[in-house]
Amino acid sequence: MSPRRNSPRRKGDPARPTSDPDALLLRVTGGERRETGPDGEWAVRRISGAAAAKPYRCPGCHQEIPPGMPHVVAWRPFGDGDDRRHWHSSCWEKRAHRGVRPPRY
Repeated sequence: MSPRRNSPRRKGDPARPTSDPDALLLRVTGGERRETGPDGEWAVRRISGAAAAKPYRCPGCHQEIPPGMPHVVAWRPFGDGDDRRHWHSSCWEKRAHRGVRPPRY
């Protein structure tokens, strides 16, 4: 005999898979999504603070992204991955509105 289930099953139970195709796509691709902007099409993945283990240099502001800071990784979807860059989230969102900034040393 099987043990009794203590919690009742209800509609919309979070343990049940949803039929949302966007949620399924994000789960399958590891959170990767496509964005189109004035600078072309990009594959984008958001990195949580817990997953950010190394420092990176943001191409938007040329400042360091320290370990533990949530940020964005973006690359051309049909390239070889050499153009993969780590951006501050705010720099990525504002990239179309700002000019080229020289690096500060």
